[in-house]
Amino acid sequence: FPWDNVRAINALGLNAIFVPEPYGGAGLGYAAYLACVRELSRACASTGIIWATNFHAMKPLIDFGTEEQKRRFLPRVAAGTLAALAITEPDAGSDATHMRTRFTPKGDAIVVSGGKTFITSGDVADLILVFGKWTEIANDRKAISALILEKGTPGLEVLRKEDKMGHRASSTVALGFEDCVVPRANLLGEPGAGLQLLLAALNKSRPSVAAHALGIARAAFEDAVLYINERRQSGRRIVEFQGIQFMLADLATELALCEAWLWHVARLVDGGAGDFALEASMLKMRASDLAMRMTTEAVQLHGGYGYCKDCRVERLMRDAKITQIWEGTNQIHRQLIGRSFIDKG
Repeated sequence: FPWDNVRAINALGLNAIFVPEPYGGAGLGYAAYLACVRELSRACASTGIIWATNFHAMKPLIDFGTEEQKRRFLPRVAAGTLAALAITEPDAGSDATHMRTRFTPKGDAIVVSGGKTFITSGDVADLILVFGKWTEIANDRKAISALILEKGTPGLEVLRKEDKMGHRASSTVALGFEDCVVPRANLLGEPGAGLQLLLAALNKSRPSVAAHALGIARAAFEDAVLYINERRQSGRRIVEFQGIQFMLADLATELALCEAWLWHVARLVDGGAGDFALEASMLKMRASDLAMRMTTEAVQLHGGYGYCKDCRVERLMRDAKITQIWEGTNQIHRQLIGRSFIDKG
């Protein structure tokens, strides 16, 4: 785990960027946040997603939490506390309504039972935003609720740490909740308000994943351009071959267009747009597909050297793959985009 990088981020005060000023933050806009995600990910994809996960987990608290909850938790986040977002379960991935984690009210407390999988920073986070179903509500969709669970809560257990293809410095774990007793004061909103919180969180986190993917893509593009300007074959630099130039033109253009759309979505959010889900899906899908294509081409342009672990593009290609999977697979986003046109003719 890159603790040195986390400490450097905290020394720069970056955790305070998205926290409102009354709670110890800087209160900067969404565009500033996305720019930081992209640049951190350009340098280290693992560090980028660790930092972005703090936003993913705490943005619902900023948007929907009570004043007491904000004053209790947000200063800790601004000071550098790590946070995690716990949604995914073995039977609840892209369709979160199938989650089985249960929230059972018990006086002034809530008993949490169940488990989550593929949770970024789940073993190192001090604050975990957990989604589950309120046991007194029968409807699967209406039962979804959210609460903040703190590290050290009895019954919270790290079941295993995943051995991943990429993002190897970032920890991804399975969590178990064995009758964890959480104060009712940690419940976000009312029982059953979780689906609204969940959708709002995903709409804000999907452009974040796109910024993360574009940081990876930008790093791969820059490494490839540098290498093919130095590498010579048949008496010429690789960059001088027309076929390579055509490839570069396509990649550079696609990167520029994706980055332009990133800032378009950022302006929508900063401007207070009520619905940008379609634009967020388009951005996440296209940026992550580009990251995978860009890193694959970068490995190809490096030849055999690109296949070796001491070459950065090898790591970038492994890091890029997950961006097509998390925060909704790209197949799901294509479905969301496509079905938005039903009955629009």
